[in-house]
Amino acid sequence: MKVLFPALFEYNKSDRRYTVHFPDLPEAITEGETLDEALFNAAEVLTLTLEGRVDEGIEIPKPSHHKTAKLIAPNARTQAALLIRWAKGNHTTAEIARALNTSWPAVARLEDPHHWPNLKQLERAAAAIGQRLVISMEPII
Repeated sequence: MKVLFPALFEYNKSDRRYTVHFPDLPEAITEGETLDEALFNAAEVLTLTLEGRVDEGIEIPKPSHHKTAKLIAPNARTQAALLIRWAKGNHTTAEIARALNTSWPAVARLEDPHHWPNLKQLERAAAAIGQRLVISMEPII
């Protein structure tokens, strides 16, 4: 599973700017003078939007599919938090904490995009919910 949200880029010839919006997250809108700047800003606004939704307890949908959209990833912390949230399924935080022999607040922090989990924590949490941690690097668009 990857955390890549579709973003739609529109070029306004009169303003000579790109506008970017995310169909799954209507409040996430940004722009840039160049495509590179718009891509950078898109990743930033995506991260901030997802963090804000977590902080405010607002549901975060799984990314949809759009044929004409560019796929944008939030920062690594936010990706890790969302992957844990989505992959845990019916497992409760308390069940995962028991499996990891730790406290439920320690497990809850794994779902917090403001927390920096280490790879060992992520790998153990993934195993506790029947998943395997896979790391990859992607070229910057």
